[in-house]
Amino acid sequence: MKRIRKFIKYAVLFFFASTVLSVVLLRFVPVYVTPLMVIRSVRHICRGESPVYHHTWVPLEQISPDLPQAVVASEDNLFLRHHGFDFDQIKKAMEENKTRKRARGASTISQQTAKNVFLWPGHSFVRKGLEAYFTVLIELIWGKERIMEIYLNSIEMGENIYGAEAVARHHFGTTARKLTPSQCALVAATLPNPIRYNSAHPSAYMQKRQQQILSLMRKIAPVRFD
Repeated sequence: MKRIRKFIKYAVLFFFASTVLSVVLLRFVPVYVTPLMVIRSVRHICRGESPVYHHTWVPLEQISPDLPQAVVASEDNLFLRHHGFDFDQIKKAMEENKTRKRARGASTISQQTAKNVFLWPGHSFVRKGLEAYFTVLIELIWGKERIMEIYLNSIEMGENIYGAEAVARHHFGTTARKLTPSQCALVAATLPNPIRYNSAHPSAYMQKRQQQILSLMRKIAPVRFD
């Protein structure tokens, strides 16, 4: 029992030390690969295909300011005000999910970033617990500007497409810096399911959602980090 307790003690210490160190490191180092990119690549290999993913890291200042505005308007309009969790939305989603066939999520941009960078897809209690842990860490160590920068560079925005620069190039033939408000709203409209919704070939539903997001973008306060 003594050896087991000692092992558990060192395992816990290693976990906290390694995770905190990882978060500190990524405060300064670009995120070039995420677990989802690896998972998708492994699936390609298992099907006998060559692994493909499009991703180019760019600093936040090289991304159109309309894109943070669009994702905040559509995904998390309290992003600049909360500390990682929107408890009102969590409570609302829990109530709605009692009668919904398909559960509605209430993850903030911070939670989505924590999941994208450090964890795997899924809905288990273990993964959600780790997501909450990493969300607290990145809020404390990264701050809002860095969270947004990593979010816009790492999130899936289409099939084999990750981040603002990749979606700008492959779907709009431009760069992340030159994305228009309409294009940004269209990208934001895909985020609930970027494999199903294609910003390069928007459906009638996506065009309607795009207009809703454009309207919200004008109504909310400008997303600024200074």
